[in-house]
Amino acid sequence: MVKIAQFSVEAWMDKYEHNCKYNIAETCCASISIDQLRELSEDKRRDIFQTSTALTYGAIRGSDGLRDNLSRLYSARSGRVLPRDNIITTNGAIQANYLVAYTLLGPGDHVICHYPTYQSLYEIPKQLGAEVSLWKATPENKWSPSIDELKSLIKPNTKMIIINNPHNPTGAVLGKTFLQQVIDVASDRNIVIHSDEVYRPIFHSITPMDADFPPSIVSMGYDRVIATGSMSKAYSLAGIRVGWIASRDSSIIEEIAEARHYTLISVSMLDEQVAAFALDPSTIHSLLARNIALAKTNIDILEKFVLKNDDACDWVKPVAGTTAFVRFHRDGKPVDSVDFCEKLLEKTGVMFVPGSECFGEEFKGYVRIGYVNYTEGVKEGLDKATQFVRRNLDDVKLAE
Repeated sequence: MVKIAQFSVEAWMDKYEHNCKYNIAETCCASISIDQLRELSEDKRRDIFQTSTALTYGAIRGSDGLRDNLSRLYSARSGRVLPRDNIITTNGAIQANYLVAYTLLGPGDHVICHYPTYQSLYEIPKQLGAEVSLWKATPENKWSPSIDELKSLIKPNTKMIIINNPHNPTGAVLGKTFLQQVIDVASDRNIVIHSDEVYRPIFHSITPMDADFPPSIVSMGYDRVIATGSMSKAYSLAGIRVGWIASRDSSIIEEIAEARHYTLISVSMLDEQVAAFALDPSTIHSLLARNIALAKTNIDILEKFVLKNDDACDWVKPVAGTTAFVRFHRDGKPVDSVDFCEKLLEKTGVMFVPGSECFGEEFKGYVRIGYVNYTEGVKEGLDKATQFVRRNLDDVKLAE
C-alpha cells in the first residue's frame, strides 16, 4: 500500500475554512457565479450550456471548444501554435499534476522540485517511489532558487524538474532569463520540466512590457516541457473543477492520455462548457481584467497592513498570483505560526494558513495570506488581524 502523508494545507483548509468569518486563506481570485460570468461576456445572448445536447461522456480528451481556447492562450506571443491535440483536460490542476507524476515517474527516478510549494508537487513523486530533492528558494533572494544549486542537484537519473510559476505561497515569479537557464540545464540532459502555472496569468506587479516577463514554459522553444493549469485560481471558477495538461511533446501527451483512462475517462461536459465560455475571446479579457484589478487593489491593502505592523511582521512583496508569505515575530523571534493562526481565528474569525505546518517546518513564523478575495472582506479581515497583533501577539507562543 502506498504510504500517504497528510496533505497539510488541504487538511487545514478542510478543518477551518467553513468556520471562519474572514477567509484570507483562500487562494482563488474571488469566485463568481454563472450569472456573473455571463455579465462579463461581450455576447450576453450566447448560451453557456447547450441544454439540448445529450449528457454522454463527451469528448474523451476534452472538448474541441475548450482546447481551442487554451491553444490560443498558449500560442499567443510564442510564434509557434500549440495544437489542441497537445492539450488534455482534467478534474482541476491537482489531478493534472497527479497524472504527470503518475505517468512519468517511479522507482529509480530522481526529481528536483522547487520549494516551498504546494505539497503534492513533491509528495506524489515520493509516494510513487521516486527520489526527490528540494530546490530551495529563500527570502534573501526574493524567493528565487539558485541555478548553481540546481546544477549541483542534477543526478544521472534525474528525470524531471518541477517548478511553480507564479509561486505559491510567496507570489514570486521566475523570470524569462531564469526560465531559460533552467531550460539550458534540462535540455543538456533531456530532462522534462513540469511547470505548475495554475496562478498564471495573474501578474499584478509586472507587465508583459517588462523585459523579464515570464512566458509560459511551453512558449520557450524546448519541447520536453509540461504546463498544468486550471480554471480555479486566475479564472474564479474553482467550482467547475476543470484543469488541463499542455505539452509541446506529443509523446508525453499520449503517455498521459493512456494513464488518464484509468483515473478519469473524461471531464464533465457541463463543466467544460462553462470553461470554454470563460476562455472564449468574448469573455476572457473582461474576466482577467476584473481579477488583475482586484489583485492590484488588494495587494495595496495588504502592503499597508504589513507596513502598519512592521514591528511584528515582514515579507517579500508578491509580484503575481494570489498569495503572500508573511513572517510574524515578537522581538525578532518568530512566533509559532500554528498557535498564531489558531488564536487569530478564535479571537477575530480571520483565517490564515500556518507556514510551518503547511509548507515546511523550517518556515517558522510564516503564514500564507490569500488576498485576491472580495476587497471589503480582505480589508475588514486585515483590520481585525491588526487589532489582534496589537492586543494579543504577546499571548502567542514563540516557535521552538
